[in-house]
Amino acid sequence: MSSTNESSTAVDALPPVAHRPVRVGVQLQPQHADWQELRRAAVGAEELGVDVVFNWDHFFPLNGEPEGMHFECWTMLGALAEATSQVEIGALVTCNSYRNPELLADMARTVDHISGGRLILGIGSGWFEKDYAEYGYEFGTAGSRLDDLGEALPRIVRRWGRLNPAPIRKPPVLIGGGGEKKTLRLVARHADIWHSFGEPETFARKSSVLDQWCTAEGRDPAEIERSVGVQGAPDENGPRLSDLGVRLFTLGLSGPRYDLGQLTDWLAFRDEANRGTTAS
Repeated sequence: MSSTNESSTAVDALPPVAHRPVRVGVQLQPQHADWQELRRAAVGAEELGVDVVFNWDHFFPLNGEPEGMHFECWTMLGALAEATSQVEIGALVTCNSYRNPELLADMARTVDHISGGRLILGIGSGWFEKDYAEYGYEFGTAGSRLDDLGEALPRIVRRWGRLNPAPIRKPPVLIGGGGEKKTLRLVARHADIWHSFGEPETFARKSSVLDQWCTAEGRDPAEIERSVGVQGAPDENGPRLSDLGVRLFTLGLSGPRYDLGQLTDWLAFRDEANRGTTAS
């Protein structure tokens, strides 16, 4: 089976972008906060009505005090699977370098079962050199890490097919990054969701490149949900990005206290956008 076919079976067929609702996620960055605050924020975000709760996969804070409080990704996802009941959960994103692909597939399958089928497998090639150095992983180069990710993705999907029990659903694969030569080609081959950052103009250019890679890989671009990380309020960029095809907007929040009030405007933006889609 080709890698293109493997990616197309990674999740039940998703509707084309024009028929997908706008969704809102929150990334609870597991830094500078204790576990009870992280849990409170996840439960509170679900109660507010967010669609996805993400964490991230690092071993040290990315900003603030570099040796500050921090927690591990996948054990936390297992706990969040029990603490919540409706939202999808996942890492934004897990680092391919830190775990054998078969082990990662098994971990994802287990969290998928704990959550009742709510896991998104967010994954990337890795970039934070301190994590690698402190935990004894070979850093390599950006190119070698992307090559490793390309080899790992079909192994993960194959392992899901061999596990007993299999995942409740085949977790949607989210790939983060905007590299136009390698990363977006991997997205076209394997991903159900593409996560990006940047201004609307940057997103539009990279989304167009992704469409071209989809054509080259024999993939319908509409099969891939477009996602962006956001800050602040929707204001101008929310509608512009939505018009460009973005359907998942994820607000990043850091400890020690997670200000869930920042989600209010994004949830209102989501609901208004979806009313417009329904009305049309």
